[in-house]
Amino acid sequence: MKLTRSQIEWISFEIVKGLTKGKLLEVHSQDRLVEKVKNIVTEDLMVEDKLNEEVREILSHYTYEMRRSSIVYHEMFKKVKAKLVKERKLIL
Repeated sequence: MKLTRSQIEWISFEIVKGLTKGKLLEVHSQDRLVEKVKNIVTEDLMVEDKLNEEVREILSHYTYEMRRSSIVYHEMFKKVKAKLVKERKLIL
């Protein structure tokens, strides 16, 4: 995850503040809504972290072949990740 918890909390607070200030949303508990938004943002950011870990796991099985074929790890990482993103229709 590229954001810290405090950054996610701040972003969540600002989202809720903007929605409630503009009267786009009326809430009973702003704190509960901030917490829900924070959870959603965190889950969304973790999708890429989990995908990166999966790509590392996949490539770990092909280390020898990649070295033998002079394939650059980070280039293969990007290709495998892009393929999985496309297959799973993810938005990162």
